[in-house]
Amino acid sequence: MRITSLEPARCLPVPDAGFGALLTERGNLPLESVDVTADISGLIAGVEVTQGFRNPFDVTLEATYVFPLPDRAAVTGFRMEADDRVIEGVLKERGQARADYDRALREGRRAAIAEEDRPDVFTIRVGNILPGERVSVRLTMSQPLPYEDGAATFRFPLVVAPRYIPGSPIDGPPAGDGTAPDTEAVPDASRISPPVLLPGFPDPVRLSLAATVDTAGLELRELASSLHVVEEEGHTVRLRPGERLDRDFVLRLSFDASTSLQLDGRGTFALTVLPPPLEATRTPRDLVLLLDRSGSMGGWKMICARRAAARIVDTLTPQDRFAVLTFDSVVEQAFEGLVEASDRNRYRAVEHLARVDARGGTELLEPLRQATTLLGGAQSGRERVVVLVTDGQVGNEDQILEQAGGALSAMRVHTVGIDRAVNAGFLGRLAGLGAGRCELVESEDRLDAAMDAIHRRIGAPLVTGLSLKDLDVEPGTVTHLGSIFPGVPLRAYGRYLEGSSVTVRGTAAGAPWEERVPGVTADHPAIRAVWARAHLRELEDRYAMGEHDLESRIVRTSLEYGVLCRFTAYVAVDTRQVAGEGPEHRVIQPVEPPSGWELPSAAPAAGTFAAGMMLTAAPMSAPRMRMPAPGLGQADLDQGFVGGGGQEGGGPVFGGPAGPGGAPGGGLPRSGPAPRPAAPGGPPMPAPAAPGGGRWGRPGARPAHRLDSVRPQLTAELDRLRALPAPDLLYLADLGTRLAALAAFLGGNEDLETLARELEGAERPGADAQALHDRAVEVLTALTGGGSSPSPAPGPAGGQRRGPFWKRA
Repeated sequence: MRITSLEPARCLPVPDAGFGALLTERGNLPLESVDVTADISGLIAGVEVTQGFRNPFDVTLEATYVFPLPDRAAVTGFRMEADDRVIEGVLKERGQARADYDRALREGRRAAIAEEDRPDVFTIRVGNILPGERVSVRLTMSQPLPYEDGAATFRFPLVVAPRYIPGSPIDGPPAGDGTAPDTEAVPDASRISPPVLLPGFPDPVRLSLAATVDTAGLELRELASSLHVVEEEGHTVRLRPGERLDRDFVLRLSFDASTSLQLDGRGTFALTVLPPPLEATRTPRDLVLLLDRSGSMGGWKMICARRAAARIVDTLTPQDRFAVLTFDSVVEQAFEGLVEASDRNRYRAVEHLARVDARGGTELLEPLRQATTLLGGAQSGRERVVVLVTDGQVGNEDQILEQAGGALSAMRVHTVGIDRAVNAGFLGRLAGLGAGRCELVESEDRLDAAMDAIHRRIGAPLVTGLSLKDLDVEPGTVTHLGSIFPGVPLRAYGRYLEGSSVTVRGTAAGAPWEERVPGVTADHPAIRAVWARAHLRELEDRYAMGEHDLESRIVRTSLEYGVLCRFTAYVAVDTRQVAGEGPEHRVIQPVEPPSGWELPSAAPAAGTFAAGMMLTAAPMSAPRMRMPAPGLGQADLDQGFVGGGGQEGGGPVFGGPAGPGGAPGGGLPRSGPAPRPAAPGGPPMPAPAAPGGGRWGRPGARPAHRLDSVRPQLTAELDRLRALPAPDLLYLADLGTRLAALAAFLGGNEDLETLARELEGAERPGADAQALHDRAVEVLTALTGGGSSPSPAPGPAGGQRRGPFWKRA
């Protein structure tokens, strides 16, 4: 064999190409364009989103795209266009829609299906696209605009950010084609974890976005875009060409809203009540502040989060009591229990917050449990408040609502979302449980204005105990009324039988308060759609919290009002056969890395969390990567970074060289010694000692924990070892680094440390994979008592239940 050196001039990189990118004449990814057109009228926006797909391969294609939409948007229409044919989508029960789609593909017909996986995460699949053919799908929707402090906000998300996926992997086929394995905590994790491209990947999706503003006769004082450069033409705002789908589009419109009651003439109403000019009565508070310090909070988000948390502490007075909890894979308290908000204690809390950096995974359920426990014994006459500062990038939203929602609904919950691609849907749902506020901060420039608003919200509301009279409303159809806060109008929707006005009643400053609002007929079909979406979301939240008998009611409501939800799906099927028996190639569209997230500048050493996340847009027809695979392990998806500025669950994944058929596939080489990451879902390694005394009170000290505290992690590792199809030296070496981290967390454990050293030698020449595998199984079996993770509960007909039917493959 002869190796010939190439001249550097013959190997020039493609301009703006990311690591591992491949350029072909036809392109390398199926999604070609995304076009967003919004018509904003008052406090409601009608939006059309058109996604253009092109088959760059020589065989028929099925393309899958996981994408975000506004969490309160009501999707009311779906259309597919191909080869001069227009096929209108039909809304059906989700299982039936999937069956129709799959049958059409088997019969060689074009088809498309749109499904909702979260209030703000959707999946579109387009099948039997012919070679070189273009197909477009169009979604039609209506969304309400939140209005605070004299400005409405039109927020349109453009990327699904990676989310932390807790729990142990479950058996059975995956629910989707994403990079994360389904777990008992997130049974549909593989549906919400699209692969992520490397920064600078060439030929990004062509994006166009235009918003036309009609303030319904009110004076528009200002239009401001906080994350994008825009061009204005009259009252139309357009994105400049060349923008990437890597952050939310946020447009603020300053105008004076007014109290109103809109009746659509078809039995639906929309109510807006501006805050009255009253002084709020200051009630003593018991407040628990939760600060997310997980890996995805690295960089500017951690700085903003610390500042936001410190400002919240500053709102407290000596009559209040409070606690500060910071969390990633573990929860730490600034001090024990609730303490008086004295100057000394507030200073101690701010000092604690100043030392917080980003690390680990977003284990959100445990800090919420601890918060509700701390507030459970609050004295009467004191308001119980939970404030959560986070980006909300978790996948187990339903699990959190089910296990903590009931307790949170008895408290006031405020959420502060910090990210350019924030999980707004989930944070809004948490705040809605406790009649609190959800404030979103998309940049450092926005922080001060947002914190001024948060300062007022955490104070007492102006009006509580709200109810409606005079309008004959249908029972159980009025959206949650909550409370009226300074600067924030009451927004409510519902169905009514008769009436032309409504009186809003409540309690303000300890005395009765009411305001009569006359009705105006408005022929606006969006009112009905927006109400239906809000009503469905409340029903879905109740379902997630355990009311599973609501399933048929949710499906019936969705179909009756023509609004997509998690139990239904839009499906469009062509009547003409264009291909053979189904698509010959399948590709899931990778998404952009979210703007503002800290990504590795070069290929990191294998064994780090980032290395474990280097999954690519491999063809879906390829065999699923074994779980976990060394260096590219799905098990690593549950790991968080050790140290600051890292990413966590589901995030950064990278586009790589082409796999079979020209689709991006493959991965990055393993290199260098493996650092010691956190155990999956478990405690990270201790942070470096703080100056002047160490992290736990004395220089270099580490806490001693009992083996019981890490036994679930050891059990999970044992289960994964037993599930390996064959002993794998690279996997065993990575396992050694994780066990070393657990031993360090325990303050030393001879059995774990010895096993970790043996496994870390798996990469040395001559290592015996079978012997090391058997040794690891032996030691972990002894440490765990041989137990295994609980199996999923058996479902009907003796099968394994993998969650509700709308999460199953």
